[in-house]
Parts: sequence; C-alpha cells; structure tokens
Amino acid sequence: MASGSPPDAFPGWHGTTILAVRKGGRVVVAGDGQVSLGQTVIKATARKVRRLEPGGHPVVAGFAGSTADAFALLERLEQKLEASPGQLGRAAVELAKDWRTDRILQKLEAMLIVTDGRDLLVVTGAGDVLEPEGGVAAIGSGGQYALAAARALMDTDLEAEAIARRAMAIAAEICVYTNTHLTVETLPG
Repeated sequence: MASGSPPDAFPGWHGTTILAVRKGGRVVVAGDGQVSLGQTVIKATARKVRRLEPGGHPVVAGFAGSTADAFALLERLEQKLEASPGQLGRAAVELAKDWRTDRILQKLEAMLIVTDGRDLLVVTGAGDVLEPEGGVAAIGSGGQYALAAARALMDTDLEAEAIARRAMAIAAEICVYTNTHLTVETLPG
C-alpha cells in the first residue's frame, strides 16, 4: 500500500466481535481472537479486550477495527482518564470530541466498548458516546449476532460471564469472521 492510501484501502480486513454484558453486579467484556484478511485467517488468538488501570481506577476496553488505530485510541483514552480520574463518562466524551475534530484522529478506523463497572459505553469516531439499553453492547463483524444472542439470554438464570460466553459462541457459529478463542475481562458493576 502506498503511503497516503485511504483508510478503506484494505476493505477485506474483517474479524472482531466484542460483547459487553452487565448483570448481577458484574460487567463482562468478551472479545474473540480472529483477525482475517479476505478469506484467510491471519491470526486466531488476537487479544482485543484490555484492562487499563490509570490512576488505580480499573477500566476494561474492547476494540473493533484497525489494531493500530485502536491502540492509538486506547492510549488517548488512558490520557483522558489520567486527566479525569474515576470519570469514564467524561474521559469518553473528551476522547470522542478529539476523535471527531482532530485531523489525524479522524482517519482512525475503530470502535470501542469501555466500562469501569459503573458506566458501560460505546465510543465511535462519529463523536458518539452511547450507553446501551438493557445492559448489553456489541461491536464488530459479529456484533449484531452476539448482541441478539445476549439479549435473548438476559432473562435466563445465567450470570453475566456465562451469557457473554454463550452469546459469543452463537456469534462464532454464524459469523465467519468470529472464532471461539475468547479474551474475557470482568469488573464489579
């Protein structure tokens, strides 16, 4: 790829499902490990869910999209959290504002799900900071499948982690860009 190519120069890149579930005093973020290029699985064990601890305040973030872009956003989120300790909502809004207005950040192709256990947010490059209804959020190639499965499982006796794992398994059965190699992080909610 030539320098300066548009971000969509790799339209064949696929492969991420990130799901967050809040239930029973827990918030679980699960992400699959598959990264694909076209019809080829490039990596099956990628780690797309990370635990951050800026200022001793734990935050879990899951990302979909370009890995390098996501890491740039996570770094920026950590800076915002350090500037506003314990205020995930404020940090997420500040990140979204920068992402939308900064000429370099505008080119980043990724989405984030972030939680500190209290807040559960989806952050996008369009300037969105969304708090999902029903305690379930999902992004990525298989996100809609995982979201539907998790919502259907919320009324069962299953705990948050069991719901997340089962919903991710269902998404992996449907979405060819999602696998069952999961990274799961949990925070008290």
